[in-house]
Amino acid sequence: MDTSIIIGIILLITYFGLIYFAARGGNLMVGFLIMAVIWVILCMIGGELTWEEAQKDIFQGGPESWGPTAVNVIFGSWFGRILIETGIATKLIKSVTELGGDNPLFTTILLSIVSGIIFTSTFGAGAVVAIGVIILPILMSLGVPKPLAVTSYLMSVGSGMYINQVLFKQMQGIFPDMVYDANYFPFGFAAMGIQLVIIAAMLIFNLRKKKTRRAWAAKMDQGTSPENYVPTIAMITPIIPTALAIFFQWNSIPAFIVGSLFGLTVCGKFPNFGQAARTISRTFYDGVIDVASLLGFLFILPMFNKISGVAAPFFEAILGDVMPSSTLVLCIVFAIVAPLGLFRGPLTIFGAGAATVGVLNAIGGFATPFLFTLMYTPTISMNLSVCPTQSWNLWALNYSKVSVKEFMRTGVIWAWLISILNIGLVYFIFG
Repeated sequence: MDTSIIIGIILLITYFGLIYFAARGGNLMVGFLIMAVIWVILCMIGGELTWEEAQKDIFQGGPESWGPTAVNVIFGSWFGRILIETGIATKLIKSVTELGGDNPLFTTILLSIVSGIIFTSTFGAGAVVAIGVIILPILMSLGVPKPLAVTSYLMSVGSGMYINQVLFKQMQGIFPDMVYDANYFPFGFAAMGIQLVIIAAMLIFNLRKKKTRRAWAAKMDQGTSPENYVPTIAMITPIIPTALAIFFQWNSIPAFIVGSLFGLTVCGKFPNFGQAARTISRTFYDGVIDVASLLGFLFILPMFNKISGVAAPFFEAILGDVMPSSTLVLCIVFAIVAPLGLFRGPLTIFGAGAATVGVLNAIGGFATPFLFTLMYTPTISMNLSVCPTQSWNLWALNYSKVSVKEFMRTGVIWAWLISILNIGLVYFIFG
């Protein structure tokens, strides 16, 4: 048997081993490091790589190439901390609750939309937790069942991720040719809209026979910043970074800085230089802590991404005649097996999906925008939105005392429907 075929088979075996490891809750940072080492050894045996190239391009060059992504993650997390520190998030949520009046269903849908908008710019588990401890008690006080309240909030967080620059930058590490520009925005906004519409449908379906309390009965924690210090003009802060990026083509970090300084300024957090410096330093520190574990993962993942490209000839040798080359067929397959984005499976980038991208790039020849959005959809709709292995989802389950079974029974079918619709959108726009 040809050496390339033997190595290709071993690579596939290790790929499925990674899927199993991820689904069992294994540490992905460690898993991808082990995979990178194994694949480097196999590629060296196959003659596609030397040890000098492995050191320079894989183990050194991989993490270094992810530096810009890590910086964007930190600034996005800092911006989320600013929204919390200033009380902007609290007042925005309270204003929406009051706007809903005596219609609990309408209020719940409005809160889902606002959550989605907030997370078009904000990123990080800390922000999801800090805003969740405001929204979830409101939803529950309105009479929304706990599993439904948790699911609607987390899915609304996921909806904003289609536009979120920080998440986009993470994906750019795998798809360096993909650009956050006018060619992507029609898909991003449409996909976000579809997810929010399905959330609304889920709420209508589940609350149609439920007795709910009036919205004015809801009580909420006002957070650390009194409402009096949050002027109405501050309500535009969550959309400033995204607006600057979309309408003025600003880069993400300057956009986050301007948004953060605007929020701090209009909320009176700059009475003197000393206090301003302490506020910025404290929120930046908290933002880094919020994403510390993610950064470790992001520095290991590019090692694997780099070596998966080197291993392309071995995958081509055994899968070249098997894998679909049609964008329509691939979209149909992804729509059918979208739940494989759960439990760090092969359809989520934050799991074994990074390996899937390597395989598809090796044998498919698909255009970057198509493959990017195809992988983005289950990563967001299944993994970030309804998978209990996602850190902030796990927090929400523990906080609300909702079981994994209740959570998945409530949301997975709706998330699957979102995936199907948005994969159809991928084919319509990029296929």
